[in-house]
Amino acid sequence: MRVCVFCGSSPGKGTFYRDAAHEVGTLFAERGVELVYGGASVGTMGVLADAVLAGGGAAHGVIPQKLVDREVAHDGLTSLTVVADLHERKAGMSALADAYLVLPGGAGTLEELFEVWTWAQLGLHAKPIALLDVGGFYQPMLRFLENIAAEGFLADDFREMLIVTADVAEALDRFTDYRPPRTKWA
Repeated sequence: MRVCVFCGSSPGKGTFYRDAAHEVGTLFAERGVELVYGGASVGTMGVLADAVLAGGGAAHGVIPQKLVDREVAHDGLTSLTVVADLHERKAGMSALADAYLVLPGGAGTLEELFEVWTWAQLGLHAKPIALLDVGGFYQPMLRFLENIAAEGFLADDFREMLIVTADVAEALDRFTDYRPPRTKWA
């Protein structure tokens, strides 16, 4: 199984988020789950990839040329695909992945989450998406999504298609028996 992980190019405050990224990478290597991610050496992205590789696992990166030019590409990956822009990056990561795992991160992480979640609602893919709710990081967003649903802009089955857990092992286990809900307008 290959899992695309969206996470931060920053480390976050303290060591909490880096520790979580390291735990995810270690478990991926132990379970033989291949990492697909944005190809950077910085932030929790770099910690995650380093942990996968240190455990003998495979890490596949997809990164735009401009970020390679800024010297943030990870140079020790199993494979690194250099693309023209962020659109190609997301398409490339998605093509390689069987599932998505979203760790805490900033605007880019959220943008990636919302795009693949929208694609799932439209039936463009049937891959599971999990939020790793490290320390309750995603709780404010989940309350916001409840409000969006309450206001009639998000069907409950689409809101519930996001797997939410603080345990990466649980997320991986739930990926194996995931069944997508209906698609929008189906």
